[in-house]
Amino acid sequence: MLTLPKAMPALPSMRLLPFPAPAQRAPNALRYEGRPGHVESWFWRANDPDRPRALWLKVTILAPLSGPALAESWFVWFDGEKRRLLGHRTTVPFSEASFGAGAEPRLLAAGFDIETSPIGRARGALRASFGEAAFDLSVAPERSPIAEPLALLRGKALREGPFPRSKLLTPLPAARLSGSVTLPDGPVAIDGWPGMQGHNWGREHAFEYAWGQCLFPRAGGAPEAMLEGFTGRVCVAGRRTPWMSALVVRRGEEELRFDRLLDFWRQRSEVGGERWTLALRGPDGEARLRMEAAGRPTACLGYRNPDGRLSYCFNSKLAEVRLQLQPRRGGAFELYSEHGGALELLRREPGPAAGIEPI
Repeated sequence: MLTLPKAMPALPSMRLLPFPAPAQRAPNALRYEGRPGHVESWFWRANDPDRPRALWLKVTILAPLSGPALAESWFVWFDGEKRRLLGHRTTVPFSEASFGAGAEPRLLAAGFDIETSPIGRARGALRASFGEAAFDLSVAPERSPIAEPLALLRGKALREGPFPRSKLLTPLPAARLSGSVTLPDGPVAIDGWPGMQGHNWGREHAFEYAWGQCLFPRAGGAPEAMLEGFTGRVCVAGRRTPWMSALVVRRGEEELRFDRLLDFWRQRSEVGGERWTLALRGPDGEARLRMEAAGRPTACLGYRNPDGRLSYCFNSKLAEVRLQLQPRRGGAFELYSEHGGALELLRREPGPAAGIEPI
């Protein structure tokens, strides 16, 4: 059973103003409208199913409150066997990039050419301090219900309205990536590696958060599964809210949601170091999650906000993941991945950086 807080934390007082119902837009559709005060990213990851290796790609728009808009491409290669991380960011003026239009825009930015369609292609090349690198990958969704687009923020108003100031969607929670990555010491074959694709945007990066995602292949007759969740807090009227959490677990055709953000009585979380733990209880049952990246290649990414403030994202794609779940209906089950978890911890301060490479 969960150990619940003795008292509910108080939220800062705030007045909610009515606003028109937001229009529903495609998960990958461009949200940037050319005005200052916006940040938006599309990102992909692929994990070696057998060895502790992973690739993470990201394309970002940053429109500061003052100054011209920028486009960025991010490349990070995680190698747990060699205890090596290769990471690089390229920044160019937004005028030199193209982000297309429509439901599935094509992203041409800072050496990357990526199609956001479910069956798409990702190509790119870069020159970094560690040498030259390139990638050429095809992306295809898993043939499974777990691959349907996912919104951790269930309501349309939360996804498209003014609050919260940072949004997240997962257009492709479960995918297969194939092709190759060329590193300074030679090519690496990407042969149907499991992965995903996400999209986030807003007026700023979230104040603080832990975010995690993991795919679990079929095992012992059990169906394939995935989880995605977060713990975060925002600032309202200059004050920090309590930590709020949400978790979605898909297992075959079953989906279990723990997404009552303000139900503080039934959630407990710890975010610190390179670890995130979460315990939730709701109408669908009880869940316990632990994600750990200590001792594994981790990048410290400097995320610039439109107002110029810097946030620090500690990013590992080789996290150990353990999920214990007791559904309201049906038997309890456990999901485990030794090195297949995507774990991101965003902070306002860099914190301890021993063994963590800044990018």
